[in-house]
Amino acid sequence: MSPSQDTSAYFKTLPAHNVEALWPKMAAVVPPVPAPRAVPTLWKYNDIRPLLEQAGHLVAAADAERRVLMLINPALQAPQTTDTLYAGLQYINPGEVAPAHRHSAFALRFIVEGEGAFTNVEGSRLYMERGDVILTPRWQWHDHGKEGEGAMVWLDGLDLPIFQAIPVNFAEHYEKDEFPVTQEGNPDLRFPWSETQKALDGNKDANGYSFYEYRQTNGKPLSSIIGGNAERVESESPQRQENSSFVYHIYEGKGYTEIGDDKIEWGPRDTFCIPAWKPFRHVVTEGPAYLFSYNDKPLLTNLEVYRKGK
Repeated sequence: MSPSQDTSAYFKTLPAHNVEALWPKMAAVVPPVPAPRAVPTLWKYNDIRPLLEQAGHLVAAADAERRVLMLINPALQAPQTTDTLYAGLQYINPGEVAPAHRHSAFALRFIVEGEGAFTNVEGSRLYMERGDVILTPRWQWHDHGKEGEGAMVWLDGLDLPIFQAIPVNFAEHYEKDEFPVTQEGNPDLRFPWSETQKALDGNKDANGYSFYEYRQTNGKPLSSIIGGNAERVESESPQRQENSSFVYHIYEGKGYTEIGDDKIEWGPRDTFCIPAWKPFRHVVTEGPAYLFSYNDKPLLTNLEVYRKGK
């Protein structure tokens, strides 16, 4: 069969044998640079907050198990916020309990709004305040509750998309709604915003920029797949390019982020995503701004494929 021959008839015979030719798709299968399917996307909190409140009236916590609006990338499908990261906004009413369960996926929570809620992780009750980061390690029992008045909202960050590509996830429900509480607090699982902001304010450079990396007490990233950061920006941040993807949430301030050829304008409590290998920088119009983010850098580092641009 010479190269000049028509191969269309040949290709039509392959599916019957459950095979497919690599050579026409070589560039797509082994691209020269990362080619994420996700696109830069913004979720405005002022648009989503009324939808969360409506869900709080329409759906009981016991029926929903977790009353969450998933932040789904328009180029992807649930549960993908980026190709590898999931984000969702969870809403809980006073007096409610989100029943105890455990799963293979790692989860973090960034507290967006309210007070008086707690997460119970394997018996450690962790009260939440705005800006705190709460960890739920893999396969640990956890439930959520809300005391006092007013609703509570937090941002869930999980590695669920990984389990779409590698379908090895397990999940289990506890025999009761609440796991028994054995202690109050756990410094290994809660990162108070007050300490994070103190670190950011104390380490800013001449331009008012600082970068903080969340780490466990043993010095390791938050998990083997997900890492977390916070940034303080007065004017603008250095430009970055990494083959990890990011989910950003604005704690305070207004501005915009340039992501490749895209520009995302943000304000307090907004959330946006940055796909892998997109160069980006933050510019503040009303600040200083404080930004929280999580990423898949630990996964790429453990696979020995993490890379930064020049």
